[in-house]
Amino acid sequence: MSISHAPPSPPSPDISGQGAQEVPDAGAVPPPPELVALVPASARRTRVPRWLRRTTGPLLLLVLWHLLSAGGVLSDDVLASPGTIARVAGDLVEDGSLPSAMGISLQRVAVGLLLGTLVGTGLALVSGLFRIGEDLVDASVQMLRTVPFVGLIPLFIIWFGIGETPKLALITLGVSFPLYLNVYAGIRGVDTQLIEAGESLGLSRWGLVRHVVLPGALPGALTGLRYSLGIAWLALVFAEQINADAGIGFLMVQARDFLRTDVIVVCLIVYAFLGLLADLAVRTLERLLLQWRPTFTGR
Repeated sequence: MSISHAPPSPPSPDISGQGAQEVPDAGAVPPPPELVALVPASARRTRVPRWLRRTTGPLLLLVLWHLLSAGGVLSDDVLASPGTIARVAGDLVEDGSLPSAMGISLQRVAVGLLLGTLVGTGLALVSGLFRIGEDLVDASVQMLRTVPFVGLIPLFIIWFGIGETPKLALITLGVSFPLYLNVYAGIRGVDTQLIEAGESLGLSRWGLVRHVVLPGALPGALTGLRYSLGIAWLALVFAEQINADAGIGFLMVQARDFLRTDVIVVCLIVYAFLGLLADLAVRTLERLLLQWRPTFTGR
């Protein structure tokens, strides 16, 4: 047996055109594929903070508004520039007129929202839990909700005068119908298998309502609350046109009479921010009350 002392032959050239493959480091231990699969893709890449992404759209609109105003496309008579709006807002805050108007408007919305929540939720419970309640209540509510509540302003003035009562009645009416529809749909959307499971566990009728029906209807109720908040601010705009002597709507009426578009825009921005804060409060409430319900949050 002969032993060859020839040096080892060099590796054959790669004729496939793909280049030489890297030789993995013998000391590097790759993580198991099971662990890699468990880490969500969103956590394996650098993410932009969500608050920054959510503010990008409004900031771009603000920049576009400033550019159009600076270029003369938007005159002050049509729409004041952002700098003018900020200066006017500062003046309104300094003389106390804007904080006072915000406090009165918030009080009106809070009272109207409370009354509308009680009326809409109460009617939905009666109509959703009892068939006889549905027969007596649902048809009337469905008929009334098709009537534009803004068109009832003349009747409210005749019935209640020009004080605070017609304003609160208008907000209450606007809030009631979205809550009724969503709470009613939430109650009737509860899975019958859950009802049967509760009955098999010996739950009484009240126990079924408390532990099965109401938790199942809670997501719909919170959705109705968010929608009702938007309607409440819309109703407030119309309500404060009824011979109001205070509130954000009163400032807008005065600004309209004096052709102050800058004050009108300030009031509209205040309406928008108050509505955004109210919606944020309801979304926070959703996260607290609906922790038991995993949902899709986007990718």
